[in-house]
Amino acid sequence: MVSEKVKLNLPAMAIATFALLFSLLMTSCHKQEQAVVGVAEHAVSAEQKAEAAAQAAAAKRDHERAQLAHIALPTKSLYVDVHEPGQWANPFISVDAGMINLRVTMADANPSSVGQGTMLRPVAARRQEIQVRPSDLVEALIALPDGAWRYGRVVAVAESPLANRKDRPAVRRNVEAVIQQMNDLGIVVEEWPAR
Repeated sequence: MVSEKVKLNLPAMAIATFALLFSLLMTSCHKQEQAVVGVAEHAVSAEQKAEAAAQAAAAKRDHERAQLAHIALPTKSLYVDVHEPGQWANPFISVDAGMINLRVTMADANPSSVGQGTMLRPVAARRQEIQVRPSDLVEALIALPDGAWRYGRVVAVAESPLANRKDRPAVRRNVEAVIQQMNDLGIVVEEWPAR
């Protein structure tokens, strides 16, 4: 008799076990589905954040371009024969591994040609050198007066001659980054060879 009861309960136990396995399987599938949905939502959120950051960067670049628009387009005939950094009258950017040296020659406030370039009105007295971080270069250029752009919207860029030899790859990457920044702003770049 005991064996008949076990036989009768065996199908019931199989059904109960099957039902338990089925419910566990459905629960785990639901958890996996929720995980997939969570990953998808996170990906969409990250994509939206990246898109918003790209739009903000584009808006900032457009604003910076608008601020530089008042500077005339470059006139190559004014600087084609300039081959010495000391004679360059527009902003001159010397790039190092960690800093950028911006040399600016301000316009002569005296419109008269009397005494121009002599001891009474030396060009070196109007020259300023400013060290800026690479992230502040664009702001520094925007802040320059129109008189500092005698050739128009063009800058000279060179590797710093004082940079360590071991830092040359980092300096070169920084030079390329500066050139890219200037191109994005619509500023023509005259790259000078390293000395």
